[in-house]
Amino acid sequence: MLADKDRIFLNLYGAHGPDLESAKKRGAWNGTADMIAAGRDWIISQVKESGLRGRGGAGFPTGLKWSFMPKEVKDRPHYLVVNADESEPGTCKDRDMMRHDPHLLIEGCLVASFAMQAHACYIYIRGEYVYEREAMERAIKEAYDAKLVGKNNVHGWDFDIYMHHGAGAYICGEETALLESLEGKKGQPRLKPPFPANVGLYGCPTTVNNVESIAVVPTILRRGAKWFAGFGRANNTGTKVFCISGHVNKPCNVEEAMSIPLKQLIEEHAGGVRGGWGNLKAVIPGGSSVRMITAQESEEMLMDFDALMAAPHRSGLGTAAVIVMDQSTDMIRAIARIAYFYKHESCGQCTPCREGTGWMWRVLERMAKGEADHSEIDLLLDVAGQVEGHTICALGDAAAWPIQGLIRCFRGEIEQRIDRYRSAKGVHQVITPVAAE
Repeated sequence: MLADKDRIFLNLYGAHGPDLESAKKRGAWNGTADMIAAGRDWIISQVKESGLRGRGGAGFPTGLKWSFMPKEVKDRPHYLVVNADESEPGTCKDRDMMRHDPHLLIEGCLVASFAMQAHACYIYIRGEYVYEREAMERAIKEAYDAKLVGKNNVHGWDFDIYMHHGAGAYICGEETALLESLEGKKGQPRLKPPFPANVGLYGCPTTVNNVESIAVVPTILRRGAKWFAGFGRANNTGTKVFCISGHVNKPCNVEEAMSIPLKQLIEEHAGGVRGGWGNLKAVIPGGSSVRMITAQESEEMLMDFDALMAAPHRSGLGTAAVIVMDQSTDMIRAIARIAYFYKHESCGQCTPCREGTGWMWRVLERMAKGEADHSEIDLLLDVAGQVEGHTICALGDAAAWPIQGLIRCFRGEIEQRIDRYRSAKGVHQVITPVAAE
């Protein structure tokens, strides 16, 4: 278990004040000027050496992403955009960071912006996060009043920070759709290339990072890259805030070391599975968009990017939102509900996603009742494969993976449901499957 002295988010549960003075007592804004004085190359090299990977879901190396920004500012200004559009079902970590430890994020924004030669940062916050936006705005005002940010601040790097409230669209969690929304346009993903590091916000070089990715940077620089790299396995280092929900006795957010065993995470921090570990049926380990793993896989699973990708059913760490499902769960109905979410949140720009998400949801709704044919299981799997990897952004993958996980892990449950329905209705003939529209 991670020792308290090694935690970055010391006020994750709001036991202390979120104000500037309380944040300083916890270590925020300590030595920030020294970080700036050390230069941008030092900051980026430290972030690279720490092994920090993006905490928003993709897991791309953060320091490497920063290094893609142009070395010099020419005719176009540079921007940092913080993705606080936390809309992934099961994920609620950034919310508590912004509520209870907003100054860690603001300090991180300053340091990261300096490293990328940006004088302005935009925090794009989810539409439903009203209290979180208000908490951030109070903290930003404190930082301006104390001359920690703004023009002629004590750190010697002119820096402005702005909050931008979204309207609650899941698609705006995709970085280029977020940029479109920030510019006042409809939130639809852009084709890449060009990538935001070359053509981002207002056509200028831009880096988009998750709240947690930015908020941990000042502590990494204070305590050293080797300290952060000392947690977890190679290529999966550092601490991570996990969100544990579903059929556990104590749902919670908790900061732990990467690569912690999933069973230990659930047993020690979430009070164990409701009804005991033997009552576990499946776990979605990284938010609703990743493939589930079975209770048997969960027994020895490590919570990091590579271990979950190497799992027999190829899952992912995603946002580290652990959704626990016990034996009472109707798996088909649960995934049908998730499929409806992705159908509803598709922006409609790409045909495979626009048409495929609706079709997959309708088939799953029939399967949940048993009103399907055995041949439709493979047809559904095939259509999910046609959606996966064939869209501009990853929403197509996010819609396909839960369905693939269901069929690979619980195909027998789908078949039994169909057989029971036929037996109850006295149906003997083969139901003609609905073709993919």
